[in-house]
Amino acid sequence: MVPFFTKDTGISDAALNVLARLPTPSLASTVEDAFFAKLTDRDVMRVAVLLARKSYDEGGCPIGGVILDNATRRIVGKGHNTLVQDNDPYNHGETSAVRDAGRIDFSKTTIFTTLSPCDICATLIYMRQFPRVVVGDVTNASGNEDFLRAKGIAVDILEDPMGVALYAAYRKEKPELDLEDWKGLAACRR
Repeated sequence: MVPFFTKDTGISDAALNVLARLPTPSLASTVEDAFFAKLTDRDVMRVAVLLARKSYDEGGCPIGGVILDNATRRIVGKGHNTLVQDNDPYNHGETSAVRDAGRIDFSKTTIFTTLSPCDICATLIYMRQFPRVVVGDVTNASGNEDFLRAKGIAVDILEDPMGVALYAAYRKEKPELDLEDWKGLAACRR
């Protein structure tokens, strides 16, 4: 099978959106290593933002996550928040990406998240021994970057303007859902 994405394929939002939407296992036969090697951190963050957009379009919380193999720069896991869609309070962007990656050695990967990780996701990042996390929005929410750094995890802030604007719009439109995602339904009832 000839890969769809080759070293000669240009990097565009359209191409990155295809990467976001394809099932992760199919990326191995669809994308050449040379294409993955061209992806910058900004490109990978855009894939995460496009996943966040997918969640938003489905009526959910716009948070996406992507896990990248540090040696090959291949995407090995990705996901988006499906708290609303799946009625599951633990389906955050980061947890979905970890679940998608499966049973791998996360100490050899980097996780990209479109928003500062919540307490649960920050703990997951620490417990699974990610050496690095790249955060795409600390303008709308931040808080666990110092916790992660204290645990020895490199934290890079790489804000994506599209992601920042999307989350700001979501927070304005659905403040109760935003609070539920961060703190649970009990916080919404106070």
